[in-house]
Amino acid sequence: MEDTLKRLLSVETKAEQLVSTMQAQREDIIKQALQEAHQAEQHFQESIPSIKAHFLEKAEERATQSIAELSQRYGERQARLRVLAEDNQQNALKAAVQLLVEIGS
Repeated sequence: MEDTLKRLLSVETKAEQLVSTMQAQREDIIKQALQEAHQAEQHFQESIPSIKAHFLEKAEERATQSIAELSQRYGERQARLRVLAEDNQQNALKAAVQLLVEIGS
């Protein structure tokens, strides 16, 4: 019976040591995870300026492209309007001449 009690005490002691060891490992894992999370957050914070710069660069490129497209469309529309104005001027002159002829007759 005494051997059984000694074995039980020995097993209990080993179990307590194991629990203590596991708790220490758990704390180490938590500390390591917190440290890695902090490093990841710091890395992210450091990369924000380059991310912003990248998005600004892309936005400027799109804006430049949009301006170029709008300028091209404006130029094309201006050319069409100029042609229409010249055509209408010719038609207006013909109509004015015809009206003067009719009035003079």
